[in-house]
Amino acid sequence: MNELTFPIIFMLLVVTLEGVIIVKTQKGSISWQEWVFNLNSGHIMLWLFRGLELFCYGFVVSHFSLGVVDHWPIALVWIFTLFAWDFGFYWLHRLHHKFRLLWAVHVVHHQGEHFNLSLGVRNSWYSSLTSIPFFMVLALLGVPLEIFITISILHYSIQFFNHSALIPHLGWWEKIMVTPLHHRVHHVKEGHYSNRNFGGSFIFWDKWFGTFSALPDTEYHYGIKGEPATENPFIDNNRPFWRIFKGKPQSIKQKVSQYQINQWQLVLGTLLLFTLVIGYVYLYGYGYQGTTLQQVILFVLLASGTLALSGLSDGSTTGLWSWFTIASILFVCVLFIWQWLSPFWLIFTAALWLHSLLLLFGIGRQPKQVKHAS
Repeated sequence: MNELTFPIIFMLLVVTLEGVIIVKTQKGSISWQEWVFNLNSGHIMLWLFRGLELFCYGFVVSHFSLGVVDHWPIALVWIFTLFAWDFGFYWLHRLHHKFRLLWAVHVVHHQGEHFNLSLGVRNSWYSSLTSIPFFMVLALLGVPLEIFITISILHYSIQFFNHSALIPHLGWWEKIMVTPLHHRVHHVKEGHYSNRNFGGSFIFWDKWFGTFSALPDTEYHYGIKGEPATENPFIDNNRPFWRIFKGKPQSIKQKVSQYQINQWQLVLGTLLLFTLVIGYVYLYGYGYQGTTLQQVILFVLLASGTLALSGLSDGSTTGLWSWFTIASILFVCVLFIWQWLSPFWLIFTAALWLHSLLLLFGIGRQPKQVKHAS
């Protein structure tokens, strides 16, 4: 599964590197709490549903293909898929801004208030589910699964880099491709700008269909209007649906922090958890076939870790104890029950457990300062 893990490792490295460069050079803006949420918002759940998307695609292309591209030259199939995939993404993206149920999936991505590479991985748990009908046309035409996966990874990589705070203007390239300059427009919360520049890789879709816009000349901000995100992935991924089906907003109690975690401890915990997610991907890939109890337990622990990490960010005592409990169970499973004695699993599960233990004993966090009335 190295072909799946390498892009994720590369993504993690460049997201972290860009964050450090932004801090050192102040070329852009970053909030480490938001950075943590962005990496933490949906990585393991999104992976689960991405696997389901590919399972559905493979099933359709194997059983219901019309064979339209079967006799095309292979180079033509690749070129057709390159443009057809992005055309489908343009309409997928545009309709996610038009219909409330689809917006409930997409809104998580727009809640980020700082434009940097970490925003490129801030996605809803359910985004792969709503992608399924838009790309099934390619399966019906007979585009092989391997080509679909490769082209989709290429386009998602371009979209990822289009969230960079450091990539400069790219001159004539911007007449053809979506660049960070174009995509900044789409994340501006003032005016109509969030309903412009829907393209994923090619900017000419927006120009052809009348949805292109340049950045505003006046001051602007990123994010959405209205109630801000809670930075809890469970709440932020599900609250929009609660509002739709319950017909009224879900009330969220004001969080009261019991402590303040050091931002570098928070970043370290995020990196450790994300590294273990990469280990999960290496072991199990996208597959649903032959799912074992070990896989289910590891998935549940990693998914629970994302919620506990949000609790740490909030200064929650529940988050602190949950983080320690999850890290302890994971370490015991790896060392004594599953006996995964490879250096990767031993080192990183031990490091995660040590991280949780140090936080439990107060190393890397400070009591919340209470302001007294004078």
